[in-house]
Amino acid sequence: MGLTAHVLAIDAGNSKTDVAIVTADGEVLATARGGGFRPPAVGLDTAMRDLAAPVTQALTTAGLTSVTHVSACLANADFPVEEEQLARALRAHGWAETVTVRNDTFAILRAGVTEPRGVAVVCGAGINCVGMRPDGRTARFPALGRVSGDWGGGWGLSEEALWHASRAEDGRGAPTALTRTLPAHFGLASVYALVEALHLEHIPAPRRHELTPVLFATAAAGDETARALVRRQAEEVVAMAVVALTRLDLLSEETPVLLGGGVLAARHPQLDDDIRHLLTERAPKAVPQVVTASPVLGAALLGLDSVGSNAQAQQRLRGHYEG
Repeated sequence: MGLTAHVLAIDAGNSKTDVAIVTADGEVLATARGGGFRPPAVGLDTAMRDLAAPVTQALTTAGLTSVTHVSACLANADFPVEEEQLARALRAHGWAETVTVRNDTFAILRAGVTEPRGVAVVCGAGINCVGMRPDGRTARFPALGRVSGDWGGGWGLSEEALWHASRAEDGRGAPTALTRTLPAHFGLASVYALVEALHLEHIPAPRRHELTPVLFATAAAGDETARALVRRQAEEVVAMAVVALTRLDLLSEETPVLLGGGVLAARHPQLDDDIRHLLTERAPKAVPQVVTASPVLGAALLGLDSVGSNAQAQQRLRGHYEG
């Protein structure tokens, strides 16, 4: 490998896409940002056209028409067959000699470790977990929501909070301060009014995500129903991490467990404490760490791994994003 090798790194989530052109020695030549990458919602052809815009912008800024390798960490690449389909679509653009596609959770993992070894749990709109070893072994989950056994994430927590608040208000459930705090966030007087506003789309559905921080604030104020939901989220995070560590034979070794995504990066004290307590019980050698670095750093590091870059190059790249 010579220093003329270049990597096109792509981190494409549901809400935004970040692109970087990186040399083999870790210099960032260009970056660009685009919208979300949602093939299931808009179709693969449209999603790829949307992705092409920031990629073309970055290549033009870098003065290139193609690169050595594409390292793409993409949302909705939940099964190997989807990764293969997306890799074919990327290769069809002719941007690189070789293409690797991974689920976007791998970007969080690689961004937080000095070598491709560890486990990452991402809790954003949903929840997902992956693990990897330098020998190429990986652990992963489908992460399709309740249908694949998942619980929580921002969307799921807001739904659970509304469920408990609705039942408390109408008498089917135990009392909880959520009956007051959830509607108050939108200036409404009751959970009934909030449910009606959501149903009639007077409050746009995406704004439901705003209820997750309200849930955590209610828990911090001592409400037991809200605190129980936070504990349940911690249980789910740790359950996924322990399973991934076990699958990779890392449970008995000191191993980083990276915590990323909006819910975990917010560093809610109860959630932080519960996760660390449970990990100490179930995976004593796990080393939890919240990752706040841009996920495109992880995609780029995976690309440097693929082209055989050395530790100095990786450190130079980290300096660009973390310095």
